[in-house]
Amino acid sequence: MRTRLAIAVLSIPAALPATAAVKQSAPDGFIVEHRLSIAATPAQAWATLAQPARWWPKEHTWSGNPANLSLSLTLGGCFCERWPDGGAEHGHVIMLKRNELVRMNAALGPLQDMAVTGVLSIAITPKDEGSEAVVTYRVSGTPSHALDKLATAVDQVIGLQFGSWAAMDAGAVEKPAGAKKKP
Repeated sequence: MRTRLAIAVLSIPAALPATAAVKQSAPDGFIVEHRLSIAATPAQAWATLAQPARWWPKEHTWSGNPANLSLSLTLGGCFCERWPDGGAEHGHVIMLKRNELVRMNAALGPLQDMAVTGVLSIAITPKDEGSEAVVTYRVSGTPSHALDKLATAVDQVIGLQFGSWAAMDAGAVEKPAGAKKKP
């Protein structure tokens, strides 16, 4: 699994947000954080967040198709990937403040198979004409997991995944079915 993660990281573009950081790293866990500028209001950023099929990189799906992803922004909601013969729960919502914060239990990708605990928090605040999002990922295990050796790679993958979300402009948010367009 570590080899798969390392290979996935090689496909990441060199330009990652300058506000990315491995905050802590030890054999039994790590914390990574990304501060992202978003050219959308918190409500628009929230609506886009709920559409991972539109922004999650296909290379970081189990099925190879981001159209199979969904994120239910409700307490207990699933960040899931479903395909005809199976699926995966990437995480489930454990805390929610609409348009402000979602926190999920989420051992993403190969971390799931390692049986570690991951907590992913996405906090959105208004800033200037748009928003700022702080994406924090805390992963804990035992020293035998050697998580310090994965921290930098996971940090880069989180930057790629959520950098794609942050890059979507306000006009890219899909309106719910039945919503009226402004004249």
